[in-house]
Amino acid sequence: MRSILGLAVALLAAVVPLVSAQDGGTEVALQALPDCAVACLIDGVTHSTCAKDPTPECICKNAPLQGQISVCVATSCTIKELLLAKNMTDTSCGVPVRNQGSTFDATSIVLVVISCGTVMVRLAFKLIVTRSLSADDYLVFVLVLIAIPSQLLIHYGTAPNVGRDIWALTPQNITDFLFYFYQMAIFYFAQVMLIKLCMLFFYLRIFPSSMVRRLLWGTVIVTVLYGVIFVFLAIFQCAPISLYWQGWDGEHEGMCLNKSAIAWSNAAISIVLDIWMLAIPLFQLKSLNLHWKKKIGVGLMFCVGTFVTIVSIIRLQALVVFAQSHNATWDNYPVLLWSTVEINVGIMCTCMPTLRLMLVRFFPKLGGGSSYGQAYKTTNNSAGVKAASSAGGAYQRRTLQELSGKSRTNTTTTTAEPNSSADTVVTKPTGIVRQQTFAVSYDDDEASLVQMRGLDRHGRSQASRASRDSV
Repeated sequence: MRSILGLAVALLAAVVPLVSAQDGGTEVALQALPDCAVACLIDGVTHSTCAKDPTPECICKNAPLQGQISVCVATSCTIKELLLAKNMTDTSCGVPVRNQGSTFDATSIVLVVISCGTVMVRLAFKLIVTRSLSADDYLVFVLVLIAIPSQLLIHYGTAPNVGRDIWALTPQNITDFLFYFYQMAIFYFAQVMLIKLCMLFFYLRIFPSSMVRRLLWGTVIVTVLYGVIFVFLAIFQCAPISLYWQGWDGEHEGMCLNKSAIAWSNAAISIVLDIWMLAIPLFQLKSLNLHWKKKIGVGLMFCVGTFVTIVSIIRLQALVVFAQSHNATWDNYPVLLWSTVEINVGIMCTCMPTLRLMLVRFFPKLGGGSSYGQAYKTTNNSAGVKAASSAGGAYQRRTLQELSGKSRTNTTTTTAEPNSSADTVVTKPTGIVRQQTFAVSYDDDEASLVQMRGLDRHGRSQASRASRDSV
């Protein structure tokens, strides 16, 4: 109620010229003006410099007069009467009507189409190529299921009224806006939690280190608690719940928690979690068996998530206005806009690893797979193992050599196409060499970026053990 009464600070006294107007239309408008506002206007003009020259130009531009009348209206009128008086004075002074609802609606539609389309491409690629889905894939699908009704709330609920001055709306319009805004806040908190969980479960899938996994599982628990608590607060922040969208007029009884405190604490914790979650993969990047140029590419893929953090910080700044707002439908426009950008960009960021995998598959030169080229020399009756990976990290090749008869040092080099195998026997002066090549295909390139380290150590240990056994 107090925040709405603050609208009186901006109340213009331009309606007074209607008193001296002679045409019937202005007399009707004057009769529609609340009695409390008429009394304040007449008293204000009488004791101002405009008393001798009550023209619209004088009254509309007289800041001290506007302030005096604003205080009077705030103490004498109800909230609904105050809004009506403000709307009429703006109309009398020719103040332009502000409306950014269509811009917000168009922006949200474009973002939702792009984010949902990205998710569909991701899931289709996973089902066609890998023929399996992981926990993060199911979570991002749930995000899409929430994003669609959230967009419907924007299009049919908030967009028609957001980005407009609250006094330009009818009382029912204001109630409807706050009702849909209440629902969007619940969806927002749930989506922020799910986006973070998508990234965390992706990290759990690609980082095998037990220490890192313990950190990730701890972060998962914190994120779930964070999301559940704020969804609960969003639902039950007012008692009764309906007071959230009905209490603006000061005619309903009840109590609400500090909405600004809820919004600020949620944004601050979200930013801290984003920074923590960004630090985990970047810290692990140095241990990947990649060329430094490819490490930069993978690092940039993870750093795309910093854009979400930047958007969250911008949204946090918008919450400053939200906390001090006396014009909810206008001042909440940047909050809703940046919240929509944050959610949809976050959804797109969760799909970046899969999009990278698609690029690598269709454009192998863009790949960032692991690089192996260690060769092993063999002696009489010894076996060597050679492991390599393709340009895109899609497969690993191993060469097994079996020598029969007495021979000197034999070194072989083989190549193989992806998903192929060969078994040949070559006769040489020094003996018979049996050469067999295997190609192992990785369905999930993201996981192989990390787990190839373990394969390399395992392969080398096998080779060393084979050499020792044959000596």
